[in-house]
Amino acid sequence: MRGDDAPPRRPRPRAARAVRACRRQRRRGVALLRDTLAAVPDAAEQVHQVYLCEQEGDKLTHAILRRLAEQGRRTHLDAADVHALAVALDDVVDFAEEAADQLGRYAVEAPMEQAETIGDLLVAAAHQVTAALHELRNGMDLADHIVEIHRLENEADQIVRAAVAQLFAHGIDPMIVIRWKDIFETLEESVDACERVANVLEGITLKQRRR
Repeated sequence: MRGDDAPPRRPRPRAARAVRACRRQRRRGVALLRDTLAAVPDAAEQVHQVYLCEQEGDKLTHAILRRLAEQGRRTHLDAADVHALAVALDDVVDFAEEAADQLGRYAVEAPMEQAETIGDLLVAAAHQVTAALHELRNGMDLADHIVEIHRLENEADQIVRAAVAQLFAHGIDPMIVIRWKDIFETLEESVDACERVANVLEGITLKQRRR
């Protein structure tokens, strides 16, 4: 039996490997989206790679969450928290994949600087999400990651609003306006999903403090 002064138990090797793999896969997925936004209109290969990455990311996310659920008593995670976390994590890359798909489906002919900027913010937010998940498994403080995710989401929200307003203000082809508006809103959903992850993690840490 472990003594009170024993160091915290480290994650099992297989679980730790899954966490690292998910972190790499999720960051790769949003990085591929950022590359896709920059490669328009010649982004067919990047769009396909984002799709493949999203599929693999789903598998890794669910594997990690199953392990978190198995260790729920030790990590103070209940079923509702695990479910909310799973949904929000899936949404991050799901919306990223949807935005990449829209670029191809709408036959977008030229990139937009604001979209690339949001892609950069999404990459940064996804990095904070995966780092926070790692800290959660190790029982460490998540506050800095949560604060940074909120900041990045607020910045992305402002850019989306300005970009959509600019689309309407410049009087360009209405179909281009509609297509880019959809893409911007999907990009925003992906960053918003990062914030939903942060909200779930914040709720988990508050519960842990009360116990």
